[in-house]
Amino acid sequence: MPSVLVLGFDPHAVPGMDGDAMRAVLDKELTRFGEHGIAASMTLVAPDESAESAVVAALSEQDWDAVVIGGGIRKPEPLVTFFEQVVNLVRRHAPGAAIAFNTSGGDSVEAAERWL
Repeated sequence: MPSVLVLGFDPHAVPGMDGDAMRAVLDKELTRFGEHGIAASMTLVAPDESAESAVVAALSEQDWDAVVIGGGIRKPEPLVTFFEQVVNLVRRHAPGAAIAFNTSGGDSVEAAERWL
């Protein structure tokens, strides 16, 4: 069974976001991975100094077949440095994993399947 790690922002750490509603979308997406025969794990971080250690720990849990980096990390232009940090952490700590990008919390399965 292929394995996928989804990296994203903790919706409760994003000002102005309905954290509970977004978390429900993310949990539903984890269930969809299982329905597609993919073992998936999700690591949600705050955009602060704690993120690097959390991302490295998740990347080091196992050999991942793909890592999906969420749109919340990738899209906001002011966070481009954070996005670069995450991409380079994946490259260093999960060098055998494909890197995929979703467009929302609800299409991570499709993003991963493009590379599995």
